[in-house]
Amino acid sequence: MPVFHPHDVVLFQGDSITDGGRWIGSQDLNHTMGQSYPYLIAAQVGEEFPERDLTFLNRGISGSRVIDLEKHWQTDTLNLKPNLLSILVGINDFVIPGETIEQYETTYDHLISETLTALPGIKIVLGEPFLMPVGKHHDDYAAELAEVKKRQDIVAKLAAKYHLPEVMYQDVLNAACKRAPAIYWSWDGVHETYAGHELMAKAWLETVNAFWPKG
Repeated sequence: MPVFHPHDVVLFQGDSITDGGRWIGSQDLNHTMGQSYPYLIAAQVGEEFPERDLTFLNRGISGSRVIDLEKHWQTDTLNLKPNLLSILVGINDFVIPGETIEQYETTYDHLISETLTALPGIKIVLGEPFLMPVGKHHDDYAAELAEVKKRQDIVAKLAAKYHLPEVMYQDVLNAACKRAPAIYWSWDGVHETYAGHELMAKAWLETVNAFWPKG
């Protein structure tokens, strides 16, 4: 995996999907990465390349929208000086009232621009927000997915604008539903099961390695 260089800091930002129940502020290495796709990525890459002395950090916070990320972007992102930053945010921007689609795009765009300016040479990975037809999202799934799709389109637009890789989580989960029902991969339509997080981790690694095949 040439994208990971010796002593790199790899930071995951987002909401509860990324948070994964991590112990915020804890130094206990059993709990700093949570129980989600960042943990699985860190576990695999860390085991495969111990000589590179990589540092993996998780700063996802449950309930976050992009306007919430902005409030602590300096302390939880820029000050940590990551070499690779992964962002997944968008589902709460639809679920929780108080943020317009215009705010989502403008704020997200600003965070990317600010980060590229503050940390020249940083690699940024954008994750596509997604929704599955499970639980309370089952009955009105088509209408809700249409709203999420607006955020997906913005992420795709920003990935194209800044020439960044985009992890297509919706496509990956949709394809997985041909092998097992949606509830096997996501227990509530938003949060993944252990199998769903493994899908996300694999998709992330495949996307990153394909986008930066030579580092």
